[in-house]
Amino acid sequence: MKANTIENTFLGLAIGDALGVPVEFKDRTYLKQCPVTDMMEFGSHHQPMGTWSDDSSLTFCLAESLCKNYSLEDIAKKFVKWYNSELWTPHGEVFDIGITTVQSINSFIKGSPAVLSGGIGEFDNGNGSLMRISPIAFYVKDMSIEKRFDIIKDVSSITHGHIRSIISCFIYVEYMLELLKNEDKFDAYYNMQKQVNHFLNTNPICSQNEINKFHRILENPINDYVIEPVYALEEKEISSSGYVLNTLEASLWCFLNTDNYRDTVLKAVNLGNDTDTTACVVGALAGLHYGKENIPQDWIEKLVKKEDIIDLSKKLSKKMNL
Repeated sequence: MKANTIENTFLGLAIGDALGVPVEFKDRTYLKQCPVTDMMEFGSHHQPMGTWSDDSSLTFCLAESLCKNYSLEDIAKKFVKWYNSELWTPHGEVFDIGITTVQSINSFIKGSPAVLSGGIGEFDNGNGSLMRISPIAFYVKDMSIEKRFDIIKDVSSITHGHIRSIISCFIYVEYMLELLKNEDKFDAYYNMQKQVNHFLNTNPICSQNEINKFHRILENPINDYVIEPVYALEEKEISSSGYVLNTLEASLWCFLNTDNYRDTVLKAVNLGNDTDTTACVVGALAGLHYGKENIPQDWIEKLVKKEDIIDLSKKLSKKMNL
């Protein structure tokens, strides 16, 4: 395991997020003509250079809660404080937030238990829990896979309670855990597939139809046909919308088709559309795997509140004995 694992992960995700913020909603055609190659300012949300979005904010709220003790209610309360611009905003205000997340936070404010606050409909499968789930990997790393799944399910359900969002978070965390153990990202990926497939096939958590939606990631055969793995797909087959499954696929595709942090996150941003979230999700993987020394130093220097992020990572590392 690399030194400063959590710091590497947090810087990786926040920088990816900040690279994507200025071009969020720009389509792929536009970004083919005007590709992002470096940190930018203003743009879609008219924010200063190095500004990260709700993706990083909610990740850091979760991490700060885990620095105390694991409590769904406390995590949700931290989300409310952020929503009220009192915690983990880059500049003292919230400028970007998903519809399902807003509805879930308001549900919690009105008295819903945290675990029941998230949307559970099929149309509640945005990427709002996937984008913030990475700190959970460090909390569950020494637990059984059954316990890991239960915790991931509950933490996702604060905002996104549909099984598709939960499985997406589960796959992502399991891959992070394999990356912690394995220097080769493809070996880690194959190990993740094996673990997740076995778990899904031996635990009745959802329908086979729901499992089949992950066939490109898990390479489950459907109707006796072997599916092409996600990393072998062409760019035109990869969507970068805000749908959770698209974000997960796009992130894995970017990570497995590059060999350094810079190229990974720029590939994600230049897919277009939900640029900040795709780059945030894959940025955590790339930061974890390649380490801080592989992140361009000038990007680290331009990151808003970088010292606060580093301090948080150190606090969580101490709590998690990493």
